[in-house]
Amino acid sequence: MMRKIVVLFIYLFSIVGLSQGLEIKGKVVDTENKPVAFANIVVSDGTNTSGYKGTISNETGDFEIGNLKTNKYTLNVSFLGYKTQAIEVQLDKSVSLDDIILEDEQQELDGVLIVVKKPTVKRMVDRLVFNVENSTLSNNNMLDVLKHTPGVMVNNDGISVKHASPTIYINDRKVHLSTTEVIQLLESMPANNIKAIEVITSPPSKYEAEGGAVLNFVTSKNLVSGYNGSVFGNFKQGFEFPKYSVGTSHFFKGEKIDAYINYNVSPRKDFRNTDEFINFIDNEETTSSWETDYNRTRKSANQNINSNIDYTIDDKNTLSFSANLMFLPKSGTETDINSLTEVYGATGVLDSTFNTINAAVDKTTNAAFTLDYVHKLNQEDEQLSFSAHHTNFSFDSDQDVNTEYLFPDQSLIRNNEFESLSSQDIKLYTGQVDYELPISETAFLEAGGKASFINSESVINRFFIDNGSREEDLENSDTFLYDETNLALYGSYSKDWEHWSLKAGLRTEYTNIEGNSLSTNQINNSDYIKFFPTFHILNVLNENNEIYFTYNKRIYRPRYSQLNPFKFFLSDNSYNTGDPNLKPQIDDNFILGYTFNSKYTFELYYRNENDPSIQITFQDNDSKLLKNVDTNIDRSISYGLDFTTFTPVISNWDLYVYSSLFYYENRFAALESNNQLYTTDKWSVYLQMVNYFSFLKDKTLTADVSLIYISPLVDGPSEISNRTGLDISVRKTFWNNRASLTMGITDIFNTQNFTQTTKYLNQDILLNSRMENRMFTLGFNYKFGNFRLKTNKKDIESIERDRL
Repeated sequence: MMRKIVVLFIYLFSIVGLSQGLEIKGKVVDTENKPVAFANIVVSDGTNTSGYKGTISNETGDFEIGNLKTNKYTLNVSFLGYKTQAIEVQLDKSVSLDDIILEDEQQELDGVLIVVKKPTVKRMVDRLVFNVENSTLSNNNMLDVLKHTPGVMVNNDGISVKHASPTIYINDRKVHLSTTEVIQLLESMPANNIKAIEVITSPPSKYEAEGGAVLNFVTSKNLVSGYNGSVFGNFKQGFEFPKYSVGTSHFFKGEKIDAYINYNVSPRKDFRNTDEFINFIDNEETTSSWETDYNRTRKSANQNINSNIDYTIDDKNTLSFSANLMFLPKSGTETDINSLTEVYGATGVLDSTFNTINAAVDKTTNAAFTLDYVHKLNQEDEQLSFSAHHTNFSFDSDQDVNTEYLFPDQSLIRNNEFESLSSQDIKLYTGQVDYELPISETAFLEAGGKASFINSESVINRFFIDNGSREEDLENSDTFLYDETNLALYGSYSKDWEHWSLKAGLRTEYTNIEGNSLSTNQINNSDYIKFFPTFHILNVLNENNEIYFTYNKRIYRPRYSQLNPFKFFLSDNSYNTGDPNLKPQIDDNFILGYTFNSKYTFELYYRNENDPSIQITFQDNDSKLLKNVDTNIDRSISYGLDFTTFTPVISNWDLYVYSSLFYYENRFAALESNNQLYTTDKWSVYLQMVNYFSFLKDKTLTADVSLIYISPLVDGPSEISNRTGLDISVRKTFWNNRASLTMGITDIFNTQNFTQTTKYLNQDILLNSRMENRMFTLGFNYKFGNFRLKTNKKDIESIERDRL
């Protein structure tokens, strides 16, 4: 099949010689006499590659190939899932062939009838490759495929690899969106153009040193020019509010230009209820207890536009322009929090109550533009590429908080009201160059450099409201300026032998930071050089056994909001604050793995986190305040054993299992207890099992049954209770795979809610969280045009955007 596509490409871009204008016409049908649309037809004279011509059948199965000479030709007709037909034609004049009948491609394996290709898993020296092209999974969307990818967990909280959020790439171009936006994007993109998903738990030096694992979606290429598109819609109904998502994608491929655009909008309302219990302690005695009932409703309507244009200048030069735009308009973005707090004294008698209403309106604009240039050099696969990128991010929020304090008999004590106006503007500029050189058939060299420049301005103005008049709270108003320069160089070398594979590299990054708080005139400067080595080695012991080892060093730079020192009050009694002196977190990661029979993988891993930065909630027992503080903790370590398998059970039933037994330890300074060091640690278990079934002869009816279990685990100073979730989804495709309808229920038994306990020294906080986890889901997707074309979807590669 690949050879036919290659020669078809050569034909389409070669100079056609003189022709006598003869043509071959025909029609492609299946054994039930139904037309086979978009079958590949390649004709050759069997002498040289320049003699190849090709086309595809239209929606009625008809095709024609013109500009042929008098000659003897071989006509090869192929389509996924069917046997290839080879027909000899002696062409002396234009001919119309009888119907060409394609038979199902079938193989008998131990009594199991295989009609379509199964997804496969391949271990490479630096990554795991989950091949899904032309498999049953390719009928789903990209998020559905990700749910079945070994080593990846997808649930309502987002996407995780090795218990941390991964970085998403498409064709080695980074997706710069929030977790929620990434999920919406993947739901909107059909998987029929996905060739493979690469799970890179220890990214090599070519990738940014920032962040953890990388998930890279690799799309297929198609050589046939034309247009395709799709429209989709999703509906989810929780116990409170419905959520919607609609969008459309369009792709055009011409001789010189490939163009892609995707637009989606997600109007939705989300509800969350939290019960909070706080015991304020003095000299190991409870002096006061607060019980709060929070109800939060968030309304939003994210709008995303992703587009890309590739222009092929000639065989050696390609120019690309990408744009990613995200809008969250103020008119559709509202957050309302209503809370009732009951205050009890030391004897357990009700002292007072207070009601808080927090109404906020937000607006976000995130515009990113990238220009890429790729020049292929003389040696095969040798190339030089350049990239320039700019991001303009702006965020505005208006928050009004009104608190009414009451005696137990509900008579008024006092009323407090304040308003916060906050904004953040960030500008990011990056330039990058990469060089790739195949030294030999088994050795490869990569090198490159990158420069990034970031300017950020954060403003908050807080006002007291008294009888309608506003008075600025100068103590809690500020402007914070942040500038960062990052310069990076990298190089890597890979080599394959008969049974061994090696890849090693080094990335060096220089960072200079300046933070300036205008209200306090506090300026913080820091600069550092860090080295990030990577090492991967793989040994194929025999046909059924592989062993591998990886090591890499990663960095997690503080987000800009974490460096902002001023206080952002959420209510009279709680606020968020950052620290301009936060250090970057540096991780050392070690993995020792073993794969048996290409299906069963065991991994021992160890991760040491140096200067980890997290947000910790501290209760001030004297002032009765909750402080959400971004801070570096002393250390974090984790290690464990992971197991994954992706294997068929019977012909129509495949099983995916991912389990992890791991230990996690955090040691931090208790800020409200004289900075006394305190340690939390726990052994925990992750388990995910996905069964997916296919029905009917043509496998157009599928069902997924997914179970997830997370045992109690620690997160900083807190322990989170266990969670369990069972999801069922049924999918039916119609109209020759052009349309699909999906229905399902997530978290059937509503068991994914959790409690969070923070109890140590003089801290005692308990949270009960209840969200809209159980939902009825309904989705529809329709593809039109030559939908077998593949997208040239690209996303920009500027890791700093994650920190917006």
